[in-house]
Amino acid sequence: MTRALYHDLPPRLDFTATVTAVDGSRALLDATAFYPEGGGQSGDTGLLRWSGGEATVTATRKDKAMGHIWHDLTGAVPEVGTPVSGEVDPGPRWRHTQRHSGEHLLAQAFARVNPAFAVEAVSMTSPECTLDLRGEPTEADVRAAESLLRETLGRTDLLLRTPVVAEHDLHEYPLRRTTKVRGEVRLVIFEDAFGAPFDVSACGGTHVPRASLASPVVVLRTERIKGGLTRVVFMAGEEAAEYLSGVYRDARALAQTFSVPVARLAERVDALCEDLRVTSDTLSATRKVLARTLLDTVPCREVGSRSLQLHALDDPALLTELLMLVDTGTVVAAVTPTGRCGIATGHPDEDAGALLRSVLTRTGGKGGGKPTLAQGQTEQPDVFLEMVAQVLAER
Repeated sequence: MTRALYHDLPPRLDFTATVTAVDGSRALLDATAFYPEGGGQSGDTGLLRWSGGEATVTATRKDKAMGHIWHDLTGAVPEVGTPVSGEVDPGPRWRHTQRHSGEHLLAQAFARVNPAFAVEAVSMTSPECTLDLRGEPTEADVRAAESLLRETLGRTDLLLRTPVVAEHDLHEYPLRRTTKVRGEVRLVIFEDAFGAPFDVSACGGTHVPRASLASPVVVLRTERIKGGLTRVVFMAGEEAAEYLSGVYRDARALAQTFSVPVARLAERVDALCEDLRVTSDTLSATRKVLARTLLDTVPCREVGSRSLQLHALDDPALLTELLMLVDTGTVVAAVTPTGRCGIATGHPDEDAGALLRSVLTRTGGKGGGKPTLAQGQTEQPDVFLEMVAQVLAER
């Protein structure tokens, strides 16, 4: 069994140990300060050094059955019995610690908003962390949990305490969720100066010594996932602060282009969206009028027993509008300079889809549709319309 040093207080980021086993590119030590991946938290990375050699620790994993902690190495691998010194990367460790503490605190905030919001699963392996909750929290519940936690961290100095207690004594602690751990259980407790707990959880992860060091804790979005669960995506600590700073910087730059303060940016965007909707509706109505005008003014060509009307359109958006207004007894073909093309028919004996496919076999491209209207893409827009007339004449 590997002796775990990552729970020592103050936290240990360097240590000495001895290699007890080697398996390919991974090494087992008799002691380590590298936290192994588990409980939703990523494993530590860093360096191992020994006389005449050095290796990068890229991942740390625990064999739960044996209690061994294996270190995945890049570079040389020390031999069994080699004394080594280890150095944990402080940056990733601190970010992982902030994420994990933020997860505990946010989960407790949700539980206080509604006890039905129980945690089913967690993940903290990237800056965007997740809580999978039962109880279907609404957007209002999310805002309430965020507000509760923000006020708690801003007004109360919550300190970390990590007692190890016997399984039979767990009933004396207000655990937020039951634990499957047996025997000696490590608890993570954030409590105020008078010993009143905010959150109590069984946990083997690393945590900040004061809850305020995990702030801000910010919910980014929620997602419904399988099993009737709601996934809450959040960020915590320095990563959250950096993210919020970037969002504000972008919002400020965007607000400046609209000549409004950041506080009025949403109002300005809403107004622009409404303007865009009105413009889009007007443009759509104008296209319908133009399409009707074209159908009424462009002369038809008689091809056999069919009346054929051909249109070369500059505006691709006009294509569908035109085809949808085809008159009874008429076959209409249209093409744009980019190759968008289509055929519509008001003649009961003419299949627009079959006619388009026949034309595209000669001009190249793909397309299809219903017997009354078909669209596609031709490789030869300059000859498409004449080819429609030719194929129609051959029928």
